Amino acid sequence: MKTVIAIDGPAASGKSSVARELSVRLDIAYVNSGTFYRALTWWVLHEGADPNSVKEVSDVIAATELRSGFNGPIAFLLLNGTEATPHLRDNEVNRNVSAVSRVSLVREHLMTHLHRLASEKNVVMEGRDIGSVVFPDTPYKFYIDASPEVRVQRRQAQGQHDEIATRDRIDSSRPNAPLIIAEDALVIDSTHLTIDGVVGEVIGRLKLRGLSLPLQ
Repeated sequence: MKTVIAIDGPAASGKSSVARELSVRLDIAYVNSGTFYRALTWWVLHEGADPNSVKEVSDVIAATELRSGFNGPIAFLLLNGTEATPHLRDNEVNRNVSAVSRVSLVREHLMTHLHRLASEKNVVMEGRDIGSVVFPDTPYKFYIDASPEVRVQRRQAQGQHDEIATRDRIDSSRPNAPLIIAEDALVIDSTHLTIDGVVGEVIGRLKLRGLSLPLQ
């Protein structure tokens, strides 16, 4: 594995904005694992399967060819050659991504792709279990959080209307890779911080933890 900087946190905590800006400043690749789960959720719905049925979701995933790679510095995932990006923020995807994400076969398939991507390039990878489950051995782990009120406001500003509290409950209570804070992760509360402020703190901590920047 190359260097993995893990950025975890709940929905609308600011982790995506932080991870993207961090990848730009460090000039390394960016992997948003959440978009992969959203892509699979859209595909399950597209195929007419019940997102709450483990069997139906598993059957769809087992019959689908997944191909991942990098388009420049940004990771992508294709489903039977189909690009899901235009549909990632559909309301139906918002409502069902947590249900699809807790299916074991979904997580197993995507874990394989996330590991392979990190074997190709140094990456900033964001998600809900990157530091706790996907790459537990990386020394560079951050958990970005914010108050529930601010997270709801951010979601609404994005034009999204998924239930933050419901997603938190489902993501934190699922048996497979629940949303938790890795013991050795640095927690950053972004409630009253700008993106630049959070990114600056992350970079400072990376240096303190011995990461030589820029990465080679």
